[in-house]
Amino acid sequence: MAKAVKMADIAKVMGVSTVTVSKALSDQKGVSEELRVKIKEKAEEMGYKTTSVRYRERQASAKSYTFGVIVSDRFLAKYESFYWNLYQEVATAAVGKGCFTMLEVLKAEDEDQLVMPRLLGEKKAEGLIIIGSLRENYMDRLIEQLDIPFILLDFTDRNGVYDAVISNSYMGMYRMTNYLFDMGHRQIGFVGNVFFTGSITDRFFGYLKSLAEHGVELNREWVLQDRNGQTGRSDEGFSWKLPKKLPTAFVCNNDVAAANLVEHLQQEGFRVPQDISVVGYDNYQPPGLCDVRITTYEVDMPRMAQEAVGNLIGKLSGVGYKEGVIIVDGRIIYKESVSKFTI
Repeated sequence: MAKAVKMADIAKVMGVSTVTVSKALSDQKGVSEELRVKIKEKAEEMGYKTTSVRYRERQASAKSYTFGVIVSDRFLAKYESFYWNLYQEVATAAVGKGCFTMLEVLKAEDEDQLVMPRLLGEKKAEGLIIIGSLRENYMDRLIEQLDIPFILLDFTDRNGVYDAVISNSYMGMYRMTNYLFDMGHRQIGFVGNVFFTGSITDRFFGYLKSLAEHGVELNREWVLQDRNGQTGRSDEGFSWKLPKKLPTAFVCNNDVAAANLVEHLQQEGFRVPQDISVVGYDNYQPPGLCDVRITTYEVDMPRMAQEAVGNLIGKLSGVGYKEGVIIVDGRIIYKESVSKFTI
């Protein structure tokens, strides 16, 4: 945590006494108007907060809120537990701020029939966190009816109008693809239903950026779907369709897709990473899917949750609110699913 700025710090920078700073900030006599303005400007620049401001912030941070959290069951398939973990981080972050959460899982038929979340009807939630992209028409109807502050988590709306917290999908996948190029690969495929969610789209364009910068054209046969396009599920109603000629490496939009792909490749007689390298995204590999530890781009879930909860508190209290989209960076986690490619 950053150290609070004191009057003595401002006095030292300005080359005046602490008493002079005190008089300037409290509009007392004994300081010229020119110096008073300069001291106030410097105090604002350094982030100085008066006693009354600090008191209001403490009061705001001490207030307890109840947050509703909604997520679609499309993202909670048998192995799709990334969002369960993200919700747990949200709940932990909320408790750390003296707040509470209520989770509601939206059923697919509720989204289709535009049935609004029950927790909103109960009027118990003072703020709302929406985890994962909802169907466009459902999202439009929900926003129309919301009368409480809300934050989008792990996605943005199509116009980027609403406050959101997302991982750095574009640059993350760009870095993962660059890593494969650094390992000697030039035939690199992408795994993910490109326009199913905004985050997958961002990751696809990060992949394209890397291809373009390395002078490699996109081979559309190497862009594979990883889920049922209608239901969004990868554990039922979906089967892999591999091209006749495979690339030497794949970047996958998440670790579940990567693990499922590895398992399917092994069933087809390929070895990972000896024959084909595979990387994922999230750093959340469900146990039991495959026996290869997948190199991935780690999403900083705790920080994403803290940003979402903190900003929602800011919207409610009027203190510390940051408007717009907050992008949380991550890092590459090197494991064992990539080998160097040599001709």
